[in-house]
Amino acid sequence: MEAVPARAHVYIACVAIAALLCLLPPPGVRTPWWAVALLAALYAGCERVARSRFVGISHPAGTFYPVLLAGAFLLPAPAAALVVVPGALLSQAGRRPVALRRIWRAAQLALGVWAAATVHRLLGGRDAVAAGDVPYALGPAGAAVLAFCLVLALLDGGILAVAERVPLRRAWRGLVARSLAPIAVHGLAGLMMAVLWRSPYGPVAALLVLLPMCVSWWAFAQYHRERAAHQATIRALVQAVDIKDGYTRGHSERVGQASMMIARELGMADERVEVLRFAGILHDVGKLGVPTRLLRKDGPLTPEERRVIELHPEYGHEMVRGIGFLGEARAAVLHHHERLDGSGYPYGLVGRQIPESARVVAVADAFDAMTSTRSYSRARPVAVALAELERCAGSHFDPVMVAALVEAVGRTGWHPAVTADDEETRPARVPPPGTPLSSRPGAHR
Repeated sequence: MEAVPARAHVYIACVAIAALLCLLPPPGVRTPWWAVALLAALYAGCERVARSRFVGISHPAGTFYPVLLAGAFLLPAPAAALVVVPGALLSQAGRRPVALRRIWRAAQLALGVWAAATVHRLLGGRDAVAAGDVPYALGPAGAAVLAFCLVLALLDGGILAVAERVPLRRAWRGLVARSLAPIAVHGLAGLMMAVLWRSPYGPVAALLVLLPMCVSWWAFAQYHRERAAHQATIRALVQAVDIKDGYTRGHSERVGQASMMIARELGMADERVEVLRFAGILHDVGKLGVPTRLLRKDGPLTPEERRVIELHPEYGHEMVRGIGFLGEARAAVLHHHERLDGSGYPYGLVGRQIPESARVVAVADAFDAMTSTRSYSRARPVAVALAELERCAGSHFDPVMVAALVEAVGRTGWHPAVTADDEETRPARVPPPGTPLSSRPGAHR
């Protein structure tokens, strides 16, 4: 997001202005500023601790939603929205542009908390909290949590549609369903905080609700650390392949990107999209077991050399089969050179016998191979590569996957990085457009 489109700046500015308007207190409403300051300091402090080296939570999700929702249950809507601002503006953004990300996060959460507090007040939730009537308080609190979740999903989908030009229907798909359950748990903790805050035990007792939540967040952070370690291992493997086969440097990352584009176009869940990205990144990891001289050979491969190179999917599968979280990515590593007509390798699978993940990666792999400079060919234009994929759909490639890539590239474009030294003096053999993929030099590399 370093180069944010102008339309995204406009969208974020509009959301920020709406959030500022929500912070304006209505006339005649008394604001307990001490409670606002205490909750704001608590939220900001908890966010800093959560992202410290001790806890290590690095994801941008609302780590301390219970504090924000407790504010929505206790305070007037503008005051509750104000609780968000210091913590969001001082939080770690992760990536550039930092200031824009902080403003977006603060505005988004402020609008969500304002909506939750407004719904809660209209349904009589504040009276139930003040009276300690927990069973009755659950209804307004549940409605407030739903409003909070809907606002966040609406704004998240909007930024996806505006910044990345994702179709609206797909941008909002699944956002509420994925976030409602965890936010509901946070809402229940926030309600417990609010009831205890209003009880004779006071704010100190309310803070005790955060202790079990902190333990669960710490455990969640350890899971993310373990996952980050796995991803670091994957990056090291890919870098080793890039070093060994210099002509395809960056190929794995681009195949991962193309696989992700196909998966999103097919409407797959985010979890599967991520798995397919890993599948694309790791599809050639088995080349670590192939002699370097074969990978860098300029001329045609002999039948024996080709048989050696065709072992790389099996080598790769052996390398990654012990990594549990990869799931169906392991099947893609093994079968990404299978073809629908049964002429592929290593097992000659036909049609639907080929795992879906492998059919996705096969299209992404061939597309990047055609649009990148190799030792045996120069890069071909994107339009020519897509036309070649369409020509081979049904025989080599799954037509559904090809159509998804064509649609995705047509909408967002494709800008591959250079994968070979442009100053190379060796002549490149560019096959004519009608040459089948299977007869190109190095087609199985």
